[in-house]
Parts: sequence; C-alpha cells; structure tokens
Amino acid sequence: MTNSLTQSLCPFIFEGLPVRGFLVQMSDTWTEILSRRRSNPDTGEYPKPVRDLLGEMTAAAILLQANIKFDGALILQIWGDGPLKVAIVEVQPDLRVRATAKVIGEVLQDTTLSQMINQRHGGRCSITYDPQSRRPGQQPYQGVVPLEDDNAVSFESLSDILEHYMRRSEQLDTTIVLAANDVNCAGLLIQRMPIKGQDNLGGAQIEVEADALDQNEDYNRISVLTASLSANELLTLNADQILRRLYWEEKLAHLSESADATLTPHFGCTCSRARVGTMIQNLGIEEAESILQERDDIDVSCDFCGANYKFDAVDTAQLFKTEDPQPPTTGSVH
Repeated sequence: MTNSLTQSLCPFIFEGLPVRGFLVQMSDTWTEILSRRRSNPDTGEYPKPVRDLLGEMTAAAILLQANIKFDGALILQIWGDGPLKVAIVEVQPDLRVRATAKVIGEVLQDTTLSQMINQRHGGRCSITYDPQSRRPGQQPYQGVVPLEDDNAVSFESLSDILEHYMRRSEQLDTTIVLAANDVNCAGLLIQRMPIKGQDNLGGAQIEVEADALDQNEDYNRISVLTASLSANELLTLNADQILRRLYWEEKLAHLSESADATLTPHFGCTCSRARVGTMIQNLGIEEAESILQERDDIDVSCDFCGANYKFDAVDTAQLFKTEDPQPPTTGSVH
C-alpha cells in the first residue's frame, strides 16, 4: 500500500468479520480532468459546487468498480431539473476513468445539491454496468433511484444518495465518505458482505448476527467509526494514517497482494475517430448531409477529454460506403 496522496487504491478487510473496505485518493487523475475542462475555450471550468460533486462522483465510481470487480464499464450518472443537467463518470475494469458534466444556467458558490439538480424532485441517480463482451441480445444492467429519501426529502450529499442506492438496489449495508477539492478527490467505502460468503471473511471465523440490513453489530460499529472521518482528513492524510486513526482497535488486514491493490486509478478516454464515425453513421446519411449543407464539415468534440474530430464531405461519404461499419458503441461522445 502506498502512502502517497497522488494516486492510490487500498482494499482491506476486518479479520473475522463480514466487513470489507476500499480507500481511494487520486490527485493526478482529478487535476487532469479539471485541467482538460479548464482549457476548453468553449466551456471553461466548472462552477465550484459542480467541481466538488463531480470529484466526489469520480472517487465513488472508482470505489464501486473496485468493489464489484466488474468486467466492463461502470457508469455513474446523475441528472435532473436544475442548472446541472447531467454529470457522468465512467470507469473501465483497469480503473481508467473519465468524467464530464453539463451545466445550463447559473450555479452560485453556495448552491446546494438539490438546488443544482433536484429543484422539482425530478433528479435521478443511476449506476449502469455495461459488459465488455455482450452476448447477443444482452443489455447493460442499470439501477435508478430518485435523489430523495422514502419521505420525499431531497438528499444534500452524494454519499447519502449512494448509500440509499445500495440499500434499495443491492440490499447491502454500505457506508461511504467522499470529499473533493481542486487538487484531490477521495473516498472511503465500507460494506457488509453477505454472511453466506464466509470464506471471504479471513482470519478466525467468529459468530456473526443475521444476514439482514442494519442487523450486524460489528458492521454498525465500524460504520459509526467510518462516518467520523472528516473531508479534510480524507483529502490530506495518507491511507495508513486514515485507517490507523479510524480503526486502531480493529483487526485490519491490508490486501496489498490483491488484484485491486495492483491497479491504479488513471485518466483515460475511450473516444476515437472510429467511434465518432460510428456515431455519424447512426445519425443516417440524410442527417449527415444536412449538417454538411450548413457547414464545411461535421465537427465533434469529446465532452470528456476535449479531443476534436472533423469529417468533411469526402470523409462522411466514405463512412456510408463502408461495407462493414463499426458496431455501435456505448461511449458517450458529444
């Protein structure tokens, strides 16, 4: 396990207990995402509340991907009815991550999450699992929850939204602490494992309570400790310091030899000229020709990385002459 705040993913378990955790800190990746957005002359940087939310989403998406070990893209998305129309983070199995948000309207320094995206209770959060190799007819799995609790009270933190999602969609106790600023984004996830999987518990097996939400005393104790972590501590202390400060009385095992610990979160966009060509093909030849009648070329920029792709009349005609076009992709390029 690294002590650096630059880039690290630390998986760990509580020996003999049905509880595991992941801690991620990623300064380099996050500052690159912000830098690419800041250098885009058409958009400029995000307002601070949007930056903070997108940073927390980036850390959360890494935690969720590492937690499930999914062989495909995990896409965390929030959309709604305020000035922040949509925010998206996509993480590949090797922890390549990209993120973007679309803002239409004013977002002030003190704008809350519900004011940004859930003003009229139309906000939603989704997690999509898109397999790398889909079987014929197979569709991505997606779970969706509103941005409010069962009493229609709007959530004001991403952590609350995701914990609510895990309880409703996965039926698993989960505690998440997230934080982001302009130089770092980080997160800590603690989850109760199903007791049926006792081989995963590690250490000497001890008697545990029923496998049901809110019923495991060990998890509840660890959850309280986890929730005591402040945003400043998460953003400034290294992984060893955080885990020692929170769980010094627990039997903690760092999984430094696991596959998770060998992966490092890093920025990486999946856009390409071929994918943009496929997008133009999906528009249809009539729509493509209509665009070319108004301008010299079809000009497409990637929202995630800022890469620009241009297709003139000759390029576009060639796309529709291709006998074996590229299959449709799930990448989102605008």
